[in-house]
Amino acid sequence: MAVHCNLIENGALQETLYYYRLYPGLDLYVLPKPGYYKKYAIFSTRFGSIDNRFRVETGGEISIVPDGVAHFLEHKLFEDDRGNVFDRFAALGGSANAFTSFTQTAYLFSCTANFEKNFQLLLDFVQEPYFTEQTVQKEQGIIGQEIKMYEDHPHWRVFFNLLEALYREHPVRNDIAGTAESIAMITPELLYRCYNTFYHPSNMALFVVGDLTPDDVSRQVEANLAGRDYQPMGSIVRIYPQEPAEITRDRTVQELVVSEPIFFLGFKDMVVEKLAGRDLMRREILMELVLDIMFGTSEALYNDLYRDDLIDINFGAEYTAENNYAYTMIGGETKEPEQLYQRIMETVLKAKKEGITSEQFERHRRKILGGYIRRFNSLEVIANNFLAYRFRDTDLFELPSILHEIRREEAIALIEENFEPARHAVSLILPQADG
Repeated sequence: MAVHCNLIENGALQETLYYYRLYPGLDLYVLPKPGYYKKYAIFSTRFGSIDNRFRVETGGEISIVPDGVAHFLEHKLFEDDRGNVFDRFAALGGSANAFTSFTQTAYLFSCTANFEKNFQLLLDFVQEPYFTEQTVQKEQGIIGQEIKMYEDHPHWRVFFNLLEALYREHPVRNDIAGTAESIAMITPELLYRCYNTFYHPSNMALFVVGDLTPDDVSRQVEANLAGRDYQPMGSIVRIYPQEPAEITRDRTVQELVVSEPIFFLGFKDMVVEKLAGRDLMRREILMELVLDIMFGTSEALYNDLYRDDLIDINFGAEYTAENNYAYTMIGGETKEPEQLYQRIMETVLKAKKEGITSEQFERHRRKILGGYIRRFNSLEVIANNFLAYRFRDTDLFELPSILHEIRREEAIALIEENFEPARHAVSLILPQADG
C-alpha cells in the first residue's frame, strides 16, 4: 500500500525532512544525510516519569501507578525470552541505548553497517514486551541498587532537591526512577497495562537520520506494523495535580562526599500552564536568550565570577519548559555559595531595573541561531531534539523563524515576569563534616 509522504523544508539549514503517518497513527520522520557514514534511529513514546495518573478516553477509568514505572519499563524491554537485546545489537555492529525523562522514554541505536537488521531489531524489541514475575523481581533488585546509588550522587541530589523545593504537588519533584518502596509495587500486570496504553503507535514516533532512502525506511516500518494487529486507540488523558504558585521551601541543604559545595538556584515559572505549541517554544527561546545575556560565557558577569574564583567552567544557566511545568536553574560548583547567591540575585535585580541593550539582544540572537545550525552536524542531536519538540506539539525546524520574530521588549518583559523573588529556591550540597 502506498503511503503518503509530506515534506518539511528548512531553508536556513537547506534540509528536507520526510514525514509519514503510518497506520494506526505512528509518526515517522526520515532525514536523509547523503555522504554520512553513520546512521541513527530513535523510537520514542510519550511516556515519562510524571505520567502516573491517566485514562484513555475510550475507557474513561483513571489509572494511578507508582513512581518509576516508565523507567522500569525501559529497563525491562531490553530483556526477553531470548536474553539481552544489547547483545543482539552488538552482534550486528550496532550501538544501542535508551533513556527515560520526565515526559518520554526513548530507544535508540547507531550503526555504520547492517542498518536494516539493526532497525528491524529496534522495531521488534520495543513492540514485543516480555514480563514475568521472576524477571520483574530481578529488575526490582537492580533498579533498587541504582536508586540507592543516586541517593549519594551529588549532582543528582542537588537537582532533585531543588525541584522538591520549587514544587509542592507536581510529580516533576519525584525521582525519575521512583523509590525502593514505589518500585516494589510494580507487577507484570501493571507493566502490561502501562505498556498497552503508552506504547500504542499513536502515542509514539520514530526519527531516522543518515544516508538513507526515506521510502525504503517507511516500507520497512509499515511492513513491521502490518503484522501486529493494532487497533485504533482513544487519546490518552494525563491527569496532574493542581500546582500552587508558592514554592515548598526556599532552601535545601544536604551534606555529601564532595570536595566543594554545589549550588543551584531555581525559579518556578507558572505561566507555562497557559501556553502550548508554538507559544511555549517562543517563551523557551526568549528565556534561553535572556539567560545567555545575563549569565553566558561572553558576558562580564561570568568572567567576573570566574576571576573571583566563585565559579568554574561548569557554571551555567538553563530553562526547561514543558506543557505543564517550567523552571530556570542557575549554578554549579563554588567555594563560596553565599557570595555566588548574592551576585546572581544582584544580576537579576540589575537586569530588571536596566533591561538589556539592543546590541546584546542582536548579538545573542545571532549566537543562538549559530548554535542551532551547528546542532545539525550531529545526527543524535537532530533526532533527539526533534522528537522532544514534536511531543510538545512544536517543530524544531521553526526555531529560526521564531528567532527572527522575537523582540527585545518581549525579553525585557520576561525578565520581570519569570524572575519572581517569591518563586525562587536554593539547593546546596555541602562537603560532609569530618567524623
